[in-house]
Amino acid sequence: MSRCKNCKEKFEPVKFLQKYCLKDECVRVWVESEKAKTWKKTKAKMKNDLETVQELIKATQIIFNKYIRLRDKGQVCISCQKKPLKENAGHYFNANNHWNVRFSELNCHLQCEHCNTYLSGNLIEYQRNLIHKIGIENYNELEAEARKTRKFTKDELKELMQIYKNKIKDIS
Repeated sequence: MSRCKNCKEKFEPVKFLQKYCLKDECVRVWVESEKAKTWKKTKAKMKNDLETVQELIKATQIIFNKYIRLRDKGQVCISCQKKPLKENAGHYFNANNHWNVRFSELNCHLQCEHCNTYLSGNLIEYQRNLIHKIGIENYNELEAEARKTRKFTKDELKELMQIYKNKIKDIS
C-alpha cells in the first residue's frame, strides 16, 4: 500500500514507484507535474543552446577571476606589494585585447583595487614584480603567447569553466 501524493489516501500501486492514485483529480495533478518537469528540462536545454560565446566568456571570466583571488589569497598586490583592501584579479596583458592569454594563470595575479582600477594595472611595477615571480623565461613565453590571436569555441569555454570550478573546489 502507498499514499497518494495529491489526496493522501492509501491505494494499491499498479506500477512500480507509482506516486498518485488513479482518481481523475490526482491523475490531472500528476500529468501537470510531469509536464512541468519536462518543460524545465527543455527550457534548460534551450537556454544552453542559445548561450552565445560572449556570454560564456563573461561567465568563464568570473569563475577564472574567483580562482585567481582564491589562489593568491593572503598575498600582497603584485604591483604595489601592499596588502589589498579589495582584491582584484589583475591581468598583465589586458583581457579584452589579448585573448590568447585571457585565461592564463601566468598572466593574472592578485592586485589591489587601487592599482588595477585607478592606476590601469600599474603596469611598470606589475612587470617588474611579474618577472621576479614567474621568471624571465616564463615572462618571455607569456609575451609571445599574448601576441597571438585566438577565438574561443563554446565547448572550449565550457571546458575551461569546469576546470576552474574544479580548481576552486580543490582550494576551498
